[in-house]
Amino acid sequence: MIGYWIEAMRLRTLPVSVAGVVTALAYNLKFGNFNAVPWVICLLFAVMAQVASNFANEYFDYKEGRDKPGREGPRRGVTEGEISPGAMKRAVYITLGLACCLGLSLVGWGGWWLLAVGAFVAVGVFAYSAGPFPLSTNGLGEVAVVFFFGIVPVNMTYYVETLSWNWEVALGSLAMGLMGANVLIVNNYRDVEDDRAVGKRTLAVKWGRGTVRWLYLGNAAVAAGCLLPASVWVASVYLAAAAVIWRELGRREGRALTPLLGASAVAMLGVSGLLIL
Repeated sequence: MIGYWIEAMRLRTLPVSVAGVVTALAYNLKFGNFNAVPWVICLLFAVMAQVASNFANEYFDYKEGRDKPGREGPRRGVTEGEISPGAMKRAVYITLGLACCLGLSLVGWGGWWLLAVGAFVAVGVFAYSAGPFPLSTNGLGEVAVVFFFGIVPVNMTYYVETLSWNWEVALGSLAMGLMGANVLIVNNYRDVEDDRAVGKRTLAVKWGRGTVRWLYLGNAAVAAGCLLPASVWVASVYLAAAAVIWRELGRREGRALTPLLGASAVAMLGVSGLLIL
């Protein structure tokens, strides 16, 4: 039973939420502003929010018939009958509630206006998979990732510690967002046939595998460009890694693509670690 819940968390994708907060740490260190307590809270908030989003995605995809047994991607516990829909729904609210409690504690560092940011993130958890216009099924999943896994966590973590904004940090946040979008591109590239069969209109379904594969490389190039003010060598290392993954995208099919999803997430987290160095 525990294994089913761990699989539902989609551990391969969690480096995406960690990377943005770690990137903010790199910029905080560079500009001489670092406070460990709010940074740790931001990290826990980011991870809990992503777990809530992953749970919500599984629940609402099942509820709306957008999943089916035997899909190419990782097993979905609710669809396979291993986790009850009710239990998954409760897990969504519990994890999101914990994330909100963590977010509330940041008000003391960044001000009451952070409540609006927290509400925006909470709405995003549901808007990705639920509502009258789910972002994930209408080709806007990648755009959502750029905001919620790049622009928001990097800029807001930096702000909570400095109470200021920085153009170089803003560029770094866009880089992280584009890297996160590439993780989703690999996921949807792999699942394109399953998604098409259930009417899930991701970018890969709408544009085709060939186009989104080139989008992956384009995102990587822009992300590397955004990192140049921080570190030329880190930007170069990421672009080289992304090029290898891009090449493999054209060579693999089905479940063989899953390791590339993990590789894309690890590359994103690796960049944040290299920026600290």
